[in-house]
Amino acid sequence: MATPHISAELGDIAQDVLMPGDPRRARLIAETVLDDARLVTEVRGILGYTGTYQGRPVSVLASGMGMPSISIYATELYRFFGVRRIIRIGTAGGMAPLLELGDVVIATAAHTDSAMSANRIPGIHYSHAPSFALAAAAVAAASGGVQKGTVHAGAVISSDAFYLERPATNDLLVKHGTLAVEMEAAGLYAVADAEGGQALAICTISDLLFRDEALSADERELLFERSVQLALAAFANS
Repeated sequence: MATPHISAELGDIAQDVLMPGDPRRARLIAETVLDDARLVTEVRGILGYTGTYQGRPVSVLASGMGMPSISIYATELYRFFGVRRIIRIGTAGGMAPLLELGDVVIATAAHTDSAMSANRIPGIHYSHAPSFALAAAAVAAASGGVQKGTVHAGAVISSDAFYLERPATNDLLVKHGTLAVEMEAAGLYAVADAEGGQALAICTISDLLFRDEALSADERELLFERSVQLALAAFANS
C-alpha cells in the first residue's frame, strides 16, 4: 500500500500520528519518546517511525514545511493507511504580547491567507477548526499539569509566506484574538475534515513578532517535549 510519498505498507503506521515538520525532529521523537520505534518510510528524506507509548501504538512522521506539503502527507495517511488522528507538533511565531519564547499554543482555530481551501465549499468562507475532542483533551492535560510552563489555547494564522512584513494586518489579527503565526494548521484541519479524520496543532513559540527574540535552530529542534506530552495525553484521553 505504498503511496507516491510514503513507502510504508498497510499496518505499518498507527492510527495516531505525531507530525512535526522537521525529519530530524521526527527521528528524535521516535528515539526519545517511543518504545521499540522502527523506521517505516523515508521517501524524499521525510522520515516516519512507528513504536509504542505506554503500550499504545503511535507513529511519528515529518510533514515538511507549508500547507501543500502537510496536506499531501495527511491525505495519504487518512485515505490509504487507516490513520484516525494526527497532531502537528510544530513551532510558531508569537504575535500576542502575552506570549514568551517556549510557551505552547494549542490551536483551537486556524485562519489563513492561503487559497488552498477557499474553493472547498463554493460561496462559503470555510472555517478551519481542530477536533474538539483532541483540543479539549490537550487543554485538560495542560490544566492538569502534564508539563510545566505556560500553555495557551486560541487561534493561529497559517500563512503561505514565511518572509512577509504586514504589521497592520498582524495588529488586526491580534486584536481579533490571534495568538501566533505558523504555516500548516489550516491545511491539516481542512484535510482532516475532508477525509473524515481528526486533527490538532500544538506549537511551541520559537520567535516573537513584537520583540527581537528567537530560539536558535538547535533549540527549535529540541524544545518540543511539552507539545509531545500534551499530544500523547490528548490521544490517550479523547
